[in-house]
Amino acid sequence: MSSQQKQSASRAAAATASTAPTGPRPARLSAAAALTAVEGLALAALGAYMLIMGLAGAPDSAQQAEMGGLTVLALAVLPLVAARGLWLRRRWSRGPSLITQIVALPVAWTLVNGGGVLIAAGIGLAVAALVVLVLLVNPTATEALGIGPRETP
Repeated sequence: MSSQQKQSASRAAAATASTAPTGPRPARLSAAAALTAVEGLALAALGAYMLIMGLAGAPDSAQQAEMGGLTVLALAVLPLVAARGLWLRRRWSRGPSLITQIVALPVAWTLVNGGGVLIAAGIGLAVAALVVLVLLVNPTATEALGIGPRETP
């Protein structure tokens, strides 16, 4: 390893150490992590239900029901990992959580247009997604994650 590479590595380590969040986790970040985790757990429960009904129930297409359940279970991983990252104050976790919330809004709209009990589920999902979006763009949360304003070179 050349001396320039060593200097670059030490500068990168110093920059990481200096931007690491310190102090207590803000309540806004904790709330965003908790709501994102609830969304992930709800997706995991839905995926497990679909998988079980595909295996034990009498669906029109068992293969389609099983694949749908596995797909929803796989989709549940993103918000769960993002929630853990938010809880641990990892700066990378903000992006996956924001993406999860943005994707949840059209799903909520579809549920609201579905009628019946789905209206309440859609409203709940939309409210949760909007609350998490607001919490994650809040300056307190971004600072707690070590995300600051961009510096111009």
